[in-house]
Amino acid sequence: MSDLILFWHRRDLRISDNTGLTAARRQSPKVVGVFCLDPHILERDDVAPVRVTYMIGCLQALQQRYAEAGSQLLILHADPVVAIPALAEALNAKAVFWNWDVEPYSQERDRTVIDALKEQGIAFLQQNWDQILNAPDEIRTGGNSPYTVYTPFWKNWSSKPKAQPAQTLQNAEGLTADEQEIAKKVGAQPLPTAKDLGFIWDGELIIAPGEAAARSLLEEFCASSINEYQEQRNFPAIEGTSKLSAALKFGAIGIRTVWQATLEALENSRSDEAKAGIRTWQQELAWREFYQHAMYNFPELADGAYRETFKNFPWENNTEKFQAWCEGNTGYPIVDAAMRQMNESGWMHNRCRMIVASFLTKDLLINPQWGEKYFMQQLIDGDLSANNGGWQWSASSGMDPKPLRIFNPASQAQKFDAEGEYIRQWVQELRSLDTEYLVTGKIPPLERHAVDYPQPIVDHKQQQQEFKNRYQQQKAYL
Repeated sequence: MSDLILFWHRRDLRISDNTGLTAARRQSPKVVGVFCLDPHILERDDVAPVRVTYMIGCLQALQQRYAEAGSQLLILHADPVVAIPALAEALNAKAVFWNWDVEPYSQERDRTVIDALKEQGIAFLQQNWDQILNAPDEIRTGGNSPYTVYTPFWKNWSSKPKAQPAQTLQNAEGLTADEQEIAKKVGAQPLPTAKDLGFIWDGELIIAPGEAAARSLLEEFCASSINEYQEQRNFPAIEGTSKLSAALKFGAIGIRTVWQATLEALENSRSDEAKAGIRTWQQELAWREFYQHAMYNFPELADGAYRETFKNFPWENNTEKFQAWCEGNTGYPIVDAAMRQMNESGWMHNRCRMIVASFLTKDLLINPQWGEKYFMQQLIDGDLSANNGGWQWSASSGMDPKPLRIFNPASQAQKFDAEGEYIRQWVQELRSLDTEYLVTGKIPPLERHAVDYPQPIVDHKQQQQEFKNRYQQQKAYL
């Protein structure tokens, strides 16, 4: 058996601050990366072309990083349950390493790969928690149960020590020419484009892919916007967020690197306002981890509501209204602006994600799983845990102590887009109208007709009451 260790990349498309990759390099100088284009994932009906395009860009950057370190990143396009063990056996690998994942499919897949490697007598190491700062079994209640409410989770989580960034892979050995030929015979191939895989995204990527781009984004954010984050994060017309969500989803940057940057920003902060902004962003990172822990501990969340009241909720599920919501033609300017932003750019501001999710569920009375799936079909940063958690929060069907939170689109626009800048940017036919019309949604019929903007498809006040009535009736049945 050779000294070769295969490192199986999944949601960790980088060579720096990668816990599993660092562990592999400690055991052998000969470390070769492998990424498997998994048909079980790529052939789902909720895969966004923009997200695949970003992923391919990250893989291109990762291949370059491996070359700089002296090794290679192999690309497979096959079922990893078969392809990973086959590659390991063909190359006579000493071991296969990878980082653990919280998602149900990933865990099931990994267990099957482990069984195959065991049969072949190939060692494996997979219980490296790379995408989160604290493992799920580290953050438990006094009764040793998983947390289902964020605030006590945050108190516990924030009190736990966080690991330093892992070392960067360097001075690694790659495959010999003969071994590269063997790898090709068992499926190693050139990296395809997103179009080769059937995913067409003709727009620009608003977030540059790859490890170096993610690190630059973090540095820029920590040098400026993080200090005003608490004040600016809710205003979609302002560039006040980090836009690191896609990089974190694919692991183009390590979470320990990100956390370390927040600590350094705190040390360098010069005002209470700056400290508050940094701590607020740390709490957002904790929200991300809360949802990942929830998905790991309650995998049934991927299939439906957490709260019993919503497991058989009488949604209206009107397909015409759903289509209007998808297209950004609801007649509610802030809702339409947000949906058009996502459709055109592949990204949506977080405040707006809450607004449109509340509107779909509380105004249109449509099952949140419809919206959750549509988001995954459009977003560059679409992530099962974060997307599911956010939708269940907005729909009141998840782990949330306030089950009847309802957003008023007009109130949200008046508070967070008071000058109508965001609405004008994305709903271009409304650019010439008075700001009051944009933020209240009360556009006179003549003006609405003149710019060919649709009438509101529902009355918010009526729908709010209807949702409450259905909720109370559902509760009475339980």
